[in-house]
Amino acid sequence: MDVTESFGTNYISLDEAYRPLPSLYLAFLLIWLVSAFLWALNTWKNRHFQTNNLQWTLSTIPVIKALQLCLSFLFWYSCCNLQICSLWMSFGVYVTGVLFQTASFVSFLLISHGYCIMYERLSLPERRTTTALGCIFYLTLIGYRASVPYFTGLLVLNYFISFYVIFHRVSQNLLLLREQLSFIEDEDIRIMHDAIYTKYTMFKKFQNVMQIVAVTETLIYISMDDAPDNFWLRLLVREWAQFCIFLYIGWTFRSQELSPRFSVMPTMKSHGKRIVPPIYSIEMNAEDFKDFSCQGWHIGVVSGFHCCSFMVYFALS
Repeated sequence: MDVTESFGTNYISLDEAYRPLPSLYLAFLLIWLVSAFLWALNTWKNRHFQTNNLQWTLSTIPVIKALQLCLSFLFWYSCCNLQICSLWMSFGVYVTGVLFQTASFVSFLLISHGYCIMYERLSLPERRTTTALGCIFYLTLIGYRASVPYFTGLLVLNYFISFYVIFHRVSQNLLLLREQLSFIEDEDIRIMHDAIYTKYTMFKKFQNVMQIVAVTETLIYISMDDAPDNFWLRLLVREWAQFCIFLYIGWTFRSQELSPRFSVMPTMKSHGKRIVPPIYSIEMNAEDFKDFSCQGWHIGVVSGFHCCSFMVYFALS
């Protein structure tokens, strides 16, 4: 193949097998752009129904993916139609691809820890674990993509550790939610049942889809091949698999009008005894309520960092 290089640009003649790539990248670019817009719009519209920090964090994934697809489209379009392949454009595709995979796994870790689902914030050890795994995953992925020796083994090890942490934390949260559901049924606290069951269903779906992610990632790396034959078909299958996985996760954890008490959760994880926050009901007449000024009650707000949160409902008689 005749290659002429000038200022970071290669003039080449490509194999005909690569001709469908610009159209494929453009199609997936439009799909991810529409998904990113709809996700951001839905998160903004439903921002009053629940704590949506997780949803805004997840919104970075389709944006990064759309940027990667945009650069890929520009690179392959110039290669196929102008016979000019930019080195800097290919480097941008490389970097955004690494960022997309890293952001995806960091988001998976956040969900597995129960961020904005079980707790409002992550504890310090959880933040450190997530940051460390994210940084290591990013560096090992760069080394693997650059074909640095031994980084294939390091990447496999990092995948194993990351999936272990994800499945372990999801199992712990499912166990905790099952205990809370049993407690609710035993104590007949029906007012919290829908919220706890919704969280349990979310984690169960996430556990199932993470098993699919593990299998998909394994198959992608096993079938990694640079041969031009049927390259567009492998690309089509891979991109559709990624989109369907993130579509399912996004739909499961989208901002929506959930159970009224879905957002009743501790500020962060506590190592003490964990029980369902009690909900008290007080009845008083309008005259008593008018002069009610007791500072010992905090109506509808968290009572303190180390205290158990509660909600008070008044029925005016």
